[in-house]
Amino acid sequence: MTNYTHDPLRELIEIRNQLSYTKRLGFLFGAGTSKAMGISDIATLTKKIEDSLNDASKETFIKIKGDLEKDAQHIEAILNQIRLIRQITKDDSEKKYNDITGDVSQKLDKEICDKIYEIISNEEQAADLKTAKKFIGWLNWMSRDFVKEIFTTNYDLILEKSFEDLLIPFYDGFVGAHEPFFSHETLDSKSKYDRPPTSWIRLWKLHGSLGWFWKLNEDKKTHRVIRLSSGAKEKRPDSELVIYPSRDKYESSRKQPFTSYFDRLKETLLAGEGIFIISGYSFSDDHVNEVIFSGLNQNNRLHIIAFFFDDKPLNAIIEQGKNFPNLTLIGPKQASISGVSGDWKHVKEGELLSPFWDKDNKKLKLGDFKELVNFLILSSGLKDKIENQIK
Repeated sequence: MTNYTHDPLRELIEIRNQLSYTKRLGFLFGAGTSKAMGISDIATLTKKIEDSLNDASKETFIKIKGDLEKDAQHIEAILNQIRLIRQITKDDSEKKYNDITGDVSQKLDKEICDKIYEIISNEEQAADLKTAKKFIGWLNWMSRDFVKEIFTTNYDLILEKSFEDLLIPFYDGFVGAHEPFFSHETLDSKSKYDRPPTSWIRLWKLHGSLGWFWKLNEDKKTHRVIRLSSGAKEKRPDSELVIYPSRDKYESSRKQPFTSYFDRLKETLLAGEGIFIISGYSFSDDHVNEVIFSGLNQNNRLHIIAFFFDDKPLNAIIEQGKNFPNLTLIGPKQASISGVSGDWKHVKEGELLSPFWDKDNKKLKLGDFKELVNFLILSSGLKDKIENQIK
């Protein structure tokens, strides 16, 4: 870091002011937001899955993991590798890649997804939804002329449950009652008549969901994605969960949810003036990063504010020279503001800073999603209204 320093109070006041007048508001949430509410992060989930597999599957799992770069030995990269093997072998028991047959890779893929469903579903039962409800309550109160959008890489259903508990309407691109199907027209159409009301908050799940399943079409060759209610997996044990799509699905299923969601993310970041807040995301997904940095580069009226639980990913962005002037990076001990990186220098107390400054460790706590939500609520002046709504 340079010798330059940043005043945390001044920066929080600036963020509060921006939130008070911006018209367009969007969010990207990563695993850290769900972790703050009791859901395993990627590293913990990877370990839990490896420990839960039977001996034969575990051996293949460890082999595939060992072939990956050290910083990519996590469940999403492992799933991507398995699906590349499936693509090469076409799930055929007679074809091998790296001594792994197609049918073995297909079985392992499903077994891993089943384990993910089981682990996260159990964690959801004990998860603390209060933080998610407070955030959604705050976002719902924010009056805006434009659509409010949440993009997330998380598979869990915490946000959906929170919306429903609060009786706040949201939209994720699926329509129907029996087996809701994805309708890309409602995202892609330029006509406002084809879209839900502006007041409905949009929820776009970039890596899939525990509620999504592949269903074979009547031609017995192609599949479509359907969204089912909680507990559907137990009723359909043979169904294949739709989470973390491999790259081939981006290409072969142009109008599946994933590509439409990524198109929507691109549009959101390029659509003129607005604030986009990132929390719990460590910038470890190159596909998402490409869209973010491209948006920053092409739209100088966009301002992205990213909050980090630790300084490591923040420093990685700075080292890559990606700390654009319209990208604010907020870490516990450091920050990059208007393209200038430096340490925090706590100058004076203030009502807006005191709850979020750790005096003992001299660090800012907004990288914790719970603290960020408390900051958003405090900044809005809607604390009493939101807390009454949660009750």
